[in-house]
Amino acid sequence: MTLWGPADLGDGRWRFRLWAPDRDAVTLERDGAETVAMTAAEDGWFVADADAAPGTRYRFRLDPDLAVPDPASRAQSGGVDGWSVVTPLTPPAPWQGRPWRETVIYELHAGLCGGFAGVAAQLPALKDIGVTAIELMPVNAFSGSRNWGYDGVLPFAPAEAYGSPDDLRALVEAAHAHGLMIFLDVVYNHFGPDGNYLGAYASSFFHAERQTPWGGAIAVDRPAVAAFFRENALMWLNDYGFDGLRFDAVHAIGDDGFLDQLARDIRAAVAPGRHVHLMLENEHNDAARLSPDRYDAQWNDDFHNVLHVLLTGETDAYYQDFADRPADKLARCLGEGFIYQGDPSPHQEGKTRGSPSGHLPPTAFIAFLQNHDQTGNRALGDRLIHLTDVDRLKAATALLLLLPHIPMLFMGEEVGAQSPFLFFTDFHDELADIVREGRRREFAGFSAFASEEARAHIPDPNALATFEKARVAPGEDAVEWRHFYRSLLDLRHRHIVPGLDGSRPLGARALSDKAVEARWRLGGGETLTILLNLGTEPVAAEESGAPLFTIGAPGGPASCAAWIAPA
Repeated sequence: MTLWGPADLGDGRWRFRLWAPDRDAVTLERDGAETVAMTAAEDGWFVADADAAPGTRYRFRLDPDLAVPDPASRAQSGGVDGWSVVTPLTPPAPWQGRPWRETVIYELHAGLCGGFAGVAAQLPALKDIGVTAIELMPVNAFSGSRNWGYDGVLPFAPAEAYGSPDDLRALVEAAHAHGLMIFLDVVYNHFGPDGNYLGAYASSFFHAERQTPWGGAIAVDRPAVAAFFRENALMWLNDYGFDGLRFDAVHAIGDDGFLDQLARDIRAAVAPGRHVHLMLENEHNDAARLSPDRYDAQWNDDFHNVLHVLLTGETDAYYQDFADRPADKLARCLGEGFIYQGDPSPHQEGKTRGSPSGHLPPTAFIAFLQNHDQTGNRALGDRLIHLTDVDRLKAATALLLLLPHIPMLFMGEEVGAQSPFLFFTDFHDELADIVREGRRREFAGFSAFASEEARAHIPDPNALATFEKARVAPGEDAVEWRHFYRSLLDLRHRHIVPGLDGSRPLGARALSDKAVEARWRLGGGETLTILLNLGTEPVAAEESGAPLFTIGAPGGPASCAAWIAPA
């Protein structure tokens, strides 16, 4: 039984429910209709059956001066402080999806693309270069008209600024019509700082004694709270038709039992034979979460971080964990998945992180050179194309797109975009000041922003201009970049993807301080060898099979070469 959100009883009647264990009385208000006193039920629930048609606006009155939206609102009218809207959701058209081995992810922000309709317009171009899956940064309702999405407060309601629920369903259907999967980033570890009313009537939704960077930890160990997130995940998958979910910062949830049960519940509730893919962001590098009955893969920040050090030479803040012998660390990443597998972190004063991961298949790791965090959490939002030379960036891109890990691109990479991707919000008054100054304090640990004068030049997240600057502007060599990505992804789909099931690493080694050679046994018995050199001096290269791809002379400076040897 679904606990959260309105339930259609038929014949124009709907059941409204609110978990408000801190309240003695709750009243249902419908726009233009009589109020209804809700009945107290067990475990802190309040229930009311009432007439309503699709589009009816409603809210819950807690006090004469406080009315709140439904925390499981399927749509909003007037923002997160406004009315919730009765919104029927019917099952989408049948679509079985695509197997995980075929996945090439493209992460994007719907608001920067012009909303859900704008994203749909980009699908043909993305399919053309070989992308097979679109991943939307969070789209649930947040305060204001622009936000990364990680300050959402109504997890079930698509943001009005992007379009209606029907518009989002149309985007999902359009992706499937192009043969593309579509994933959604969901945030179950915190709520945003503006527009979250749960504390006013359900303080036990949180553990006040367990603090996270965003306040009290969410009490996912309580049945009503666990149901809230389980029902949210299943709504996106079963009512909208998304092909998978990426769970943000699950290390901040702090409850592996909840995570494992959530995955099992999801897999039990989707249609048999349907491909549904579940992905984690997890700073703990916890290999135990990655298994066929739980989560398919994890975003591998270790891959990004060590390549960032090799490409840019930056070793500030968390990059210091990858500053020592980075080529050896990259070799461990290619050969075993995680770099930190229980090793002490210099950045965290020797605290250990991670668990052994060498037994996992390469496809359990999602690799990327850039994403929203790693670009947008730079003070000026500068992309890799600003931080290294093009030849070395292309060599690293070839590694990304040909290795047996699952590759992910970030919006704009495929057109050589030089426009920044900046952190943006739409907060006001005191909260805007707190966010602006907090953002600037974050960068005090970076040498370039050690002084207050330097930090004063960091863009204001709340300024409309910051949002506008983050829109993708293709570079002058966009056509060349698109051809480069299309060529590599064509090779991947023809030569790498067919062998990903059953693939395993055969070892990797550093050939110099900036060169690495790695080998994998593909599912058909073939051996894939990749040699990457991001240095200025050549290294010895031995061809190991038929040439698959080369940029630069094999083993030469700023080069990447790949070979496949038959079984």
